[in-house]
Amino acid sequence: MPLIRSTLFAIVLVFITPVFALVGMLSTPLPPQLRYRLIGGWTTIAMWFIRYLLGIRHRVIGAENIPESPCVVLCKHQSAWETIALQRILPPICFVLKRELLRLPFFGWGLGKMPNIAIDRAAGKDALTQVTEQGKARLSEGFYVVVFPEGTRVAPGTTRRYKPGGAWLSIKAGVPVLPIAHNAGDCWRRNAFVKQPGEIVVSIGPAIDPTGLAPDEVNRRAEAWIEGEMRRLFPSHYPDEAVQGTA
Repeated sequence: MPLIRSTLFAIVLVFITPVFALVGMLSTPLPPQLRYRLIGGWTTIAMWFIRYLLGIRHRVIGAENIPESPCVVLCKHQSAWETIALQRILPPICFVLKRELLRLPFFGWGLGKMPNIAIDRAAGKDALTQVTEQGKARLSEGFYVVVFPEGTRVAPGTTRRYKPGGAWLSIKAGVPVLPIAHNAGDCWRRNAFVKQPGEIVVSIGPAIDPTGLAPDEVNRRAEAWIEGEMRRLFPSHYPDEAVQGTA
């Protein structure tokens, strides 16, 4: 059954993505917030099919922690699910993403019309400058900037080094960092065609005020909360640590 549902979901995306890519291209002259709402219709449709066709539900903890004004969001990255769902969980957002995604037919073309921050990952330190300059512009336009600090999708129970770009932007822009943990990888594995039904828990932590802190310290506090929350909510992902804790 998951294979059939996943196949039908893929067919849905094949049909709706070119339509919204066209919407994106036609909306180019419009203000960023209006473009976001128009192109975001793709997300609304996708989330409906994710819930009622794939059987993937989600529950949010800590929504009261979301600041009323734009901030930098540091989020665990396990699948494509959170790139879709965060657009409905949070106020208007933009993502820091690799520029090559914009070259994908239809999907990338529509993505390029959204107010995202496309960076050249091979640019080294210049990529940090791109995040800072474009990020401050997006924040001033009213968008919350979502950064996946591990840089790529990671499997449940694993962790990669947290990169400092998001923390650096929060300090330069003078806005808080909002940490988010979740278990999307349980239902939607990286590069997996077949999605599994179930419930995804999204936990939003207290905002971190960067005032007087160095980027490394902001990053450390965000990582400590996210990884601690992952272990609190999903201990089965870390069986080796549980064994060590009882030894």
